[in-house]
Amino acid sequence: MLSENDRPAIGLRERKKAKTRAAIQQHALRLFREQGYDATTVEQIAEAAEVSPSTFFRYFPTKEEVVLYDVLDPLMINALRAQPAGLSPIQALRDAFRAAAAAIPAEELARQRERAALFLSVPALRAAVLDELARSIRLAAEMIAERLGRRPDDFAVRSFAGALIGIAMSAMLALADDPAADPFALMDAGLAHLEAGLPL
Repeated sequence: MLSENDRPAIGLRERKKAKTRAAIQQHALRLFREQGYDATTVEQIAEAAEVSPSTFFRYFPTKEEVVLYDVLDPLMINALRAQPAGLSPIQALRDAFRAAAAAIPAEELARQRERAALFLSVPALRAAVLDELARSIRLAAEMIAERLGRRPDDFAVRSFAGALIGIAMSAMLALADDPAADPFALMDAGLAHLEAGLPL
């Protein structure tokens, strides 16, 4: 595994791609807010983002994917990898969430809130989220397995990853009830509850 210092810097091409992807998602969320999800077409999103529909589909295979894409995934992965090896998985995750929270601009946090609201209000997205949950569990399992030197398909690792995604879903539901809530504080509270053994 490469250390942070050994990882190659992100090149200009990758930065441009990330900027284009973010712009498409930003315009899509604005149009969904203004017109509604179902009434907004891929062509309208592409026009607003000043790209062609074919370019849209190079970045997002479907309209659902433009909402499902989470720009915070790489940030969280890097924040977790930066945590000291001696920390327990939960403590490393809590510290990584705190580091990520401090690095996220307010406008990106607002986009995350919009995504959460869409997940819960649009039937087509609710169905797509089930597939996304499986992907998220696999990603979380890979992150935890990497820290522990274990396999991501180890059942205990995968169960732990499932618990993490369950906490994320609980935080999203809480955020839907109270849009002003701090999603990172909700995640931290959920991880603290998990660390305590999920007492009720």
